Amino acid sequence: MSSTPVIEVEGLNVTYGDFRAVRDLSFEVRPGELYALLGTNGAGKTSALETIEGHRTPTSGTVRVFGHSPRDRRLVRPRIGVMLQESGFSPDLTVRESVRLIGQLTRRTDDVDRILDLVDLTGKARTRVSQLSGGEKRRLDFATAIYGTPELIFLDEPTTGLDVRSRDALWATVDRLRENGSTIVLTTHYLEEAQQRADRIGLMHEGTFHREGTVSELTRTLPAVIRFTLAAPAPALPLAGTVDGDGKVVIETFGLQKDLHVLLGWADEYAVELRDLQAGPTRLDDVFRAIGNRPADTAAAAAS
Repeated sequence: MSSTPVIEVEGLNVTYGDFRAVRDLSFEVRPGELYALLGTNGAGKTSALETIEGHRTPTSGTVRVFGHSPRDRRLVRPRIGVMLQESGFSPDLTVRESVRLIGQLTRRTDDVDRILDLVDLTGKARTRVSQLSGGEKRRLDFATAIYGTPELIFLDEPTTGLDVRSRDALWATVDRLRENGSTIVLTTHYLEEAQQRADRIGLMHEGTFHREGTVSELTRTLPAVIRFTLAAPAPALPLAGTVDGDGKVVIETFGLQKDLHVLLGWADEYAVELRDLQAGPTRLDDVFRAIGNRPADTAAAAAS
């Protein structure tokens, strides 16, 4: 597989009048990886993606997809599939007609029946779009994005409205696409999906990156937390901690296993009961919640 980035973004700025939605954004997406672009509301994520997908012209900066401007639809569009949050299919077209139309517009070829089978819409092939349920429309969105097995696929909130079975089937299909060499760019509010599946994550805030890296790299930037309640007065704790509004002792640590061992040893030595003991590693949602605590410039400086 080539080492040349599939997506290259350098110094991207997108402005609307005096408002800078995207500020000097630079990153790249490597061949075959699943890259999750996440962000707080108003972070500039949608503006950045629309520019990368070729739907918007950058105010300044450079965007390259397969080494070309994404606005060069003749060279780029046949090689990418896009699953938008709302695709806007004609309500009068059938499911089969909708998939075939997207294939014609993107100049990709495939077997419509194969695609409908992949997304479990074979039984709805002759059904008009207006008669589909919300989940069925979402599966249709996915079908048109993967038609022709594109080299690069954008998935914008792909599992919204899907039941557990449909969600599992979608991710199984994504896994097969990746095995065949497709590169995936994911945006989602389901952070557990990004944590479980993304090779790398970019967290946007106020138009630029708050942090970027693997899940492990991102979660290591915040301490793990141990929480418990003391059943009775006890000797001084062996670790520094605070008491939250619910009366629970809170210990933050970058050495969870070591400090938990120390705490449990102390509790055993002094016969102290640690009620409602909770301990676990930092999760991606903890990192996400911390994004808004500092301005983007401060966060960027801390990450550098």
